[in-house]
Amino acid sequence: MRNATWYSQFAKKTAHFCGRPRVFTLAVAVIVVWIVTGPMFHFSDTWQLVINTGTTIVTFLMVFLIQNTQNRDTEAIQVKLDELIRATKGAHNALLDLEELEEESLDAFRNKYQALAAAARAELSQGTIDTGTPEP
Repeated sequence: MRNATWYSQFAKKTAHFCGRPRVFTLAVAVIVVWIVTGPMFHFSDTWQLVINTGTTIVTFLMVFLIQNTQNRDTEAIQVKLDELIRATKGAHNALLDLEELEEESLDAFRNKYQALAAAARAELSQGTIDTGTPEP
């Protein structure tokens, strides 16, 4: 079920490639060369413009590529978590697709689970185990 668009494939491969130590080393080398050539160009405005323009363009393009990869990874994780919730006996199916809820609804779920966690910690401090489901 590999139905990736050309952009998705390109973004994933580029983000993976750019995260390698060799690419970081290349970027550092470019900056070192730029610094070393400063005296040769008398630290001119053009010399500064070269690095500013280059880094701006690379940063601008990389933001979109990395965001695409991040979005796909996040969606895949959400689907996997939804499947774990769905397949776990006793799990609350209302938690499926939780990331799509409005802030108020999400806060209500978060408050409920924070209260459950606090109660479990209190019971732990009294020597009670905290495994199982808290609801009857």
